[in-house]
Amino acid sequence: MSSLERELKRGSAEVLILALLDERPRHGYEIGRVIGERSGGAITFHVASLYPTLYRLEDKGLLEGRWVEKSGQRRRRYYRLTAEGRKVLASQRGIWQTFFLALDRVARIRHA
Repeated sequence: MSSLERELKRGSAEVLILALLDERPRHGYEIGRVIGERSGGAITFHVASLYPTLYRLEDKGLLEGRWVEKSGQRRRRYYRLTAEGRKVLASQRGIWQTFFLALDRVARIRHA
């Protein structure tokens, strides 16, 4: 992975996580799995990088986590977006959209 790929991944992690939690509460493993599936495997997050990001977002008040125990399953921490998280997500979506439009204007990168 190139340094550009690493930086893009790091920079997009927050908006990807917040966007998935905007849909519904999810646990960390599911968040990572859905990102991988929806991106066709182009974006993957390993536990070592995903969970620290979740903890940081929780510390910032953008999401809330709670432990859930289901019969026959191990205990999982489910995260949900807070009102502040929704505000930040709306702002980040605007920033990313502006960035992608600018890339397209400069580099003629077209959406598939």
